[in-house]
Amino acid sequence: MIILGINHFFHDTSACLVKDGELLVALEEERFSRDKHTWSFPSRAIAKCFEVTGISPEQVDHVAVSINPTKDAGKKILYGAKLGTKCLPFVKHELFRARAKQKQLHQWFNKTWPARKPKLHMIDHHLAHVVGSFYVSPYEHAALLSLDGSGEWSTSYLGEMKGDELTCFSESLFPNSLGSFYEAATQFCGFRPNYDEGKTMGLAPFGDPSVFEEQMSKLVSVDDQGKVNIDLSYFEFQNAGHNRLGQRYIDTFGKPRTGGPIEKHHEDVAAATQRVLENCALKMCRILEQKSSADYLVIAGGVGLNSVMNGRILRETRFKDIYVMPAAGDNGTSIGAAYFAYNHILGEKHRFHHSNPFVGNEYDNDALEAVLKKCKLNYTRSTDVCRDTADILHEGKIVGWFQGRMEIGPRALGNRSILADPTRQDMKDKINAEVKHREAYRPFAPSAIAEERRRYFDIDVEAPFMLKVCAVRDEYKSKLPAITHVDGSARLQTVRADTNPRYHRLIEEFGKLSGIPVVLNTSFNIMGEPVVESPLQAIRCFFSNGLDVLVMGDFIVRK
Repeated sequence: MIILGINHFFHDTSACLVKDGELLVALEEERFSRDKHTWSFPSRAIAKCFEVTGISPEQVDHVAVSINPTKDAGKKILYGAKLGTKCLPFVKHELFRARAKQKQLHQWFNKTWPARKPKLHMIDHHLAHVVGSFYVSPYEHAALLSLDGSGEWSTSYLGEMKGDELTCFSESLFPNSLGSFYEAATQFCGFRPNYDEGKTMGLAPFGDPSVFEEQMSKLVSVDDQGKVNIDLSYFEFQNAGHNRLGQRYIDTFGKPRTGGPIEKHHEDVAAATQRVLENCALKMCRILEQKSSADYLVIAGGVGLNSVMNGRILRETRFKDIYVMPAAGDNGTSIGAAYFAYNHILGEKHRFHHSNPFVGNEYDNDALEAVLKKCKLNYTRSTDVCRDTADILHEGKIVGWFQGRMEIGPRALGNRSILADPTRQDMKDKINAEVKHREAYRPFAPSAIAEERRRYFDIDVEAPFMLKVCAVRDEYKSKLPAITHVDGSARLQTVRADTNPRYHRLIEEFGKLSGIPVVLNTSFNIMGEPVVESPLQAIRCFFSNGLDVLVMGDFIVRK
């Protein structure tokens, strides 16, 4: 049985292929179109999925799409209308967009399969998010929490999965959205809402949450059922325009940043917004603790990428661990839709554990060398690329690291990464200014070998997808300055030898030289661009910024 999973109704469009329960490949359209967070139909990603696997469209039995635009449409429209006329533009916008997207989907579907057609499944967005995530998690019994801006008309989902039995405890409906609440603060701080929420999260530790926390808490609340309630008098996002901020928001918190330096009140708003988001999510988790007997929690949705929130949930709830898939946002819903169809709709019992994020395409040494020759570059071929790269990092060089199968999701996890020595005091500022060309305050993440994580970081569980923020242990904060954020935290990635043996060995070799088996890891791109997909993109990025060395497969290129 072959299933093609697709996300195309929302941003970060993507596609995947599942065969007999095994995830063969999953790809994001942005990596090929070079349009970051693209809304475009994932035609390139779909074509590459077929190319990588050798599967033809005629072999596909099912197509699962991570949206059900007709879901309770009449009820939701009436619900929106009762909230006042300000919601009607959003409702009309969503209905118009849904019709256009459905037409696009069916045109592609009929063109791809003019004769025998696979079964088409339209999956509720939050079920694709969180139930799909459950089916690729390691758990047989888990509480479920999905949080995003909106999908169809839902903005949150609280539930439980026990085997194949799904229970929904509560669901919030637009415009009552924690995602939209956080997007407003992102715009207030001068960033792009719905895209740059990670910048807001990174800015928050520079502010004082107590300055605005009381006022910010009046904007959003969670009731005893776990439903979100928003005071719309502060916002404009429900009006379907680009502006999220109402005049009352501006009167309360000050002038939004529209360029220029970040001021103290912007930092304080980010800090208060982050604190209130965490408090709301924790209240939802308390409700899940009461309603579910599960020891584990699955988190999904765009808000699930807030790794600071995830860290607090892990520390302050009774759940033993949380699973957040590496593409927790809409990009991962192609996978979620495919597995919801496979396990839930079709009733297949085989479970796939999505523990390995390296599910993209790859280039072998022959393909890499052909590109290097075509570009007329001088290069050397290493007989021990891990040891040689460790030496380069220890010299203080910044390395573009291009290896194996591409990871899925917004975090580079060791195959399309920029690497550096985290023990150097000036490394964070140097990479932000000379390589990434981004805001100076932005932190960088550490990659540590999993078996040594507790020595350097205050975390008991593994964090393979860089989605659980923890504290750097006090004795190592000064020794790891380039990855220790202003509040003493780090967005840790733990690396296992059985998942990524080459990256694991590189970190080990670097540890032999530095005394600490931890490297600085950030995505192989510059600000505003998607992570590099191909060797040619890697070469172009390498020569457009302050990277010192490019390592692709076994080949080393120096400037």
